Amino acid sequence: MVALSAALLVPGCTAQDGDAAAQAEAKTATVTIESGTNRHVFKVDVARTPEEQKRGLMFRTGIPADGGMLFAPYPPEGGAPRAASFWMKDTPTSLDIIFIRADGTIATIAENTIPFSEDQVRSGEPVAAVLEINGGRAAELGISPGDKVRW
Repeated sequence: MVALSAALLVPGCTAQDGDAAAQAEAKTATVTIESGTNRHVFKVDVARTPEEQKRGLMFRTGIPADGGMLFAPYPPEGGAPRAASFWMKDTPTSLDIIFIRADGTIATIAENTIPFSEDQVRSGEPVAAVLEINGGRAAELGISPGDKVRW
């Protein structure tokens, strides 16, 4: 009887609800950046598909201090790393865009990008992933090219 009473108190949770929760969790990742002896941990959304990567952080505000978005794999269609080009169209928050090589090291960082700008922000070399975090955060934490990124 106790088990039945407890079951009645749980809101309608179905297998589909569990699948939705698993999918939501699968769309987040913990990213660690090793900068010398310091480790910086971010809990980010993951953009895997071409559609997710095209939308990125457009229209988003209130990104947590240790939040952001990981674009992995890049390019989303798979294949070898390639030079990346991003823009800030419809993105109201300044971002640091961290371009990551296939070996997991940071190639370049475009710091404090300009909200709503349609100017291209380029990686300068082939990359396998891109991490976007709040503008100014990389400098604040001492993150720089050559640092190691893993997720």
